[in-house]
Amino acid sequence: MKAMMSHAPGGPETLQLTEVDTPAPGPGQARIAVKAAGVNFPDTLIIRDLYQFKPPRPFAPGGEVAGLVDAVGEGVTGLKEGDRVLAGGVNGGFATHFIADVPRINKIPDEMPFDEAAGFMLTYGTSHYALKDRANIQPGESLFILGAAGGVGAAAIELGKAFGAKVVAGVSNKEKAGFCKSLAADETLIYPTGDLDRAAQKDLSGQIKALCGGEGANVVYDAVGGNYAEPSLRAMAWEGRYLVIGFPAGIPSIPLNLTLLKSCQIVGVFWGAFTMRNPQKNAEYVAELFSFYQEGKLRPRITASFPLEEAAKALALIEERKATGKIVLTIE
Repeated sequence: MKAMMSHAPGGPETLQLTEVDTPAPGPGQARIAVKAAGVNFPDTLIIRDLYQFKPPRPFAPGGEVAGLVDAVGEGVTGLKEGDRVLAGGVNGGFATHFIADVPRINKIPDEMPFDEAAGFMLTYGTSHYALKDRANIQPGESLFILGAAGGVGAAAIELGKAFGAKVVAGVSNKEKAGFCKSLAADETLIYPTGDLDRAAQKDLSGQIKALCGGEGANVVYDAVGGNYAEPSLRAMAWEGRYLVIGFPAGIPSIPLNLTLLKSCQIVGVFWGAFTMRNPQKNAEYVAELFSFYQEGKLRPRITASFPLEEAAKALALIEERKATGKIVLTIE
């Protein structure tokens, strides 16, 4: 099989298209002939050895794929060759074939294209777990999303609306604001880029509060971090929930006295670990996501696709924060 392999820590340009032996599925596993692979921010970290998991090299990045089952291991029931599926893992997706444990494989509806399936589970799974499980978001509450035009941010817009929240989408430019409006965000906020001095942070907090209405945001979904974290926390309503998703702008330092003054929570969101620790509840959440998809409440916006050998270009868009919606690799 062919795979875009990481042979040494580095950026997207270090990946090499490599011919390797096609693996056989073990007991409780299936092999998938990959038709599309999702490209996500963790992929940019794992190849630099900056992610929570560090697979032994050489390895292919890529944590989500969609395709056809082409072999099953011993003891596998409920799957057969030719089944249309999506699957997830820590890595290995940037390849023509992917081995997955059966609990991490889901059959997909006939009407779901492979590119949408490849861009579905990680972003919607993360945002669904964040909003429903970690924030317990309620109808009528206000939700402010940092990095709303990216993969998980766009998913959070749709899910926020599905859960009945007022959604305020925070983005870095007008193009991204228009994209968020197309996803039915109630309001958009274009925040400044670069370093934010105290005056700029105070102004940003005021804008967030005004757009969220009332006392401020009941839930903040932070997929950016950096200098945007503190002003977002200052804009929270009483007993708000601040969701920690990721740090493309850097890991922030938070004055903990703010949590006391607002009686609010800072809540970590590690969806991948949740799926392994609580597979039964995750299966319930996945079923709800597919139900939302079939009802038309969710639809991955595939804004760019690249062939497998151009994975570096796809990762660069993510790393440089130029992406909107979902980016996928397609495999003939």
